[in-house]
This record gives sequence, C-alpha cells and structure tokens, in this order.
Amino acid sequence: MEGKVIIITGASSGIGAATAKLLASRGAKVVLGARRQDKLEALADEIRAAGGEAAYQVLDVTKQADNDAIVKLAKETFGKVDVIFLNAGIMPSSPLSALKTDDWHEMVDINIKGVLNGVAAVLPTFTAQKAGQVIATSSVAGLKAYPGSAVYGGTKWFVRDFMEVLRIESAMEGTHIRTATIYPAAIHTELLNTISDKATSTGMHALYETHGISPDRIASVVAFAIEQPADTTVSEFTVGPTTQPW
Repeated sequence: MEGKVIIITGASSGIGAATAKLLASRGAKVVLGARRQDKLEALADEIRAAGGEAAYQVLDVTKQADNDAIVKLAKETFGKVDVIFLNAGIMPSSPLSALKTDDWHEMVDINIKGVLNGVAAVLPTFTAQKAGQVIATSSVAGLKAYPGSAVYGGTKWFVRDFMEVLRIESAMEGTHIRTATIYPAAIHTELLNTISDKATSTGMHALYETHGISPDRIASVVAFAIEQPADTTVSEFTVGPTTQPW
C-alpha cells in the first residue's frame, strides 16, 4: 500500500470516505472525486491532519472530461496512478409499476456510464505501464434479483459482467491489470437517501436499521484486494452483515 496512488470516486461519504481514510493511513496517496466540494475538502483536510496525503477534485462521473481530469490530477500531483476505485453510485429503487423513469435513467448514467467513463480515463495509462488495478462497487443486487430493484440491480449486474471481461481481456493481452468487484449487502451509507418511492424507502430503512454495518467493513476489503501481490487477483468479494439473510 505504501506509496500507491489511488483514485476514489464517490469519495465524499460512506464507503468512499471510509476507504480513503483507511488507505491513506496505510501510506497510500489518495485522489478523491465526488460532486460535493465541501465534503471533499473536509475529508482531504482530515487525511492530511492525520499525516496522510490527499488531493481532490469535483467529479461528475457521468462526464468523461471529469474522469479524464481526475486521472490527470493524480499524475500531476503524485506522478502516477496505481489503482482506481469506482465507487460512485445511487440506489433510487422502486417497483417498475411506479414508472420512476427519471430514476431509471439516472441510475444508468451514474452506475453504468460512471464505470465506463472511469475505465476509459485510466485504461490507456494502465495499458501503457502494463500494471494497474480497477476496483468497482457492485451490490448483492448484482448477484440475484430483488423486487423493487430491477433497474438498480440491472446496473449492478452490468458492473459484474464488465469487470469480469476486463479481467479476462487483460490476462489475454498481457497488460497485468488486476480487478476486484465488491458486492455489498446492507452497509450504512447515503444510498437510502436517494430512494424517492415512499414504500420502498420505508422498507429499506427498516432493513438497514436492523442489519446495517459500517462502511469501514468494505474499506478493509478494498485494502485487502490492493495489498495482494502483483501476480495475484482476487476478483470478487460478497460482503454483508452476519445477521442479514440476503
């Protein structure tokens, strides 16, 4: 971990913020991206106050130019990029019959296109240096179907397939790019705040209040994946509360 330069999207809260603090405490140089500048600034200040190194930039993952810019920032600030953690995502779940089509399209834009844009931004660098690691946050909804999560789950199934193909193609092409896909269950983050359907929101809040665990648990998994030897890929992690029958 020491000295590695790690870009984190969705870094302003939840899993992203917890991961940034943990990795920085272990000697990584973190580059933080999210839409809320005040949150990014506060997090970067906290990391620096604890003796870590951090840079940040406002990032809208739906915009390719923003993704390209944060890779450029990492290189200009710290000289390289070793890892990108594609963590930005939203979960405005609802029954299909509710026809919340604006939510559907926003999930596709952030959860799918955000991953595509991040990989497109960093892949030329990783290919040229024949090294690098892409980590992405999917969901247990990317492993099985859940009522109310047709579109959200679909975006997370995409992440699962995309990351697996990236791993296989890298092995075939000899670019040595490692991948890791994480499938969290009930983790305390701000995801629930994006649910606009009242009944779904009530049910999900009850679920998380009963079973939810800290985003620190996911941060430790990200650290584990990064700290594996360069010749070793652990490509998938399903992580959730011991009490949750997901």
